[in-house]
Amino acid sequence: MIAVVQRVISSSVTVDGLVVGAIGPGLNVLLGVAAGDDAPDAVYLAAKVANLRIFEDGQGKMNRSLIEMGKQMLVVSQFTLLGDCRKGRRPSFIKAAGPDLAQRLYRHFVDQVKKLGVDVQTGRFGAMMRVDIVNDGPVTLLVHSR
Repeated sequence: MIAVVQRVISSSVTVDGLVVGAIGPGLNVLLGVAAGDDAPDAVYLAAKVANLRIFEDGQGKMNRSLIEMGKQMLVVSQFTLLGDCRKGRRPSFIKAAGPDLAQRLYRHFVDQVKKLGVDVQTGRFGAMMRVDIVNDGPVTLLVHSR
């Protein structure tokens, strides 16, 4: 699994003109599931992302986690993170998980983050979504489960 983790002031997801998920300060997570991923990948990645010390402490250093700060998370499925652009001009998505596995592990990731006590909002799996992100910093990290 791969996650693009962005520290945000706010973030929202709109589907068919309706906001389906929105947060204030916290993390926007674009989540991709690879072929061969399984439940332990989701468990690991959820704990890693929720506990990353990427929020500022009283001295202005990135030393506090999402959980410590009591902030929110917006998780958006994004299979295009697994796109391979090395050959030709069209990305290959052969490394992305199929929709059934991807949706199961996406939900498992969300459930794991909720178990950690985080207020989690989501997009709509498989839908065409508009994601509005107001970055904070900006702070953007790539986190892999392997």
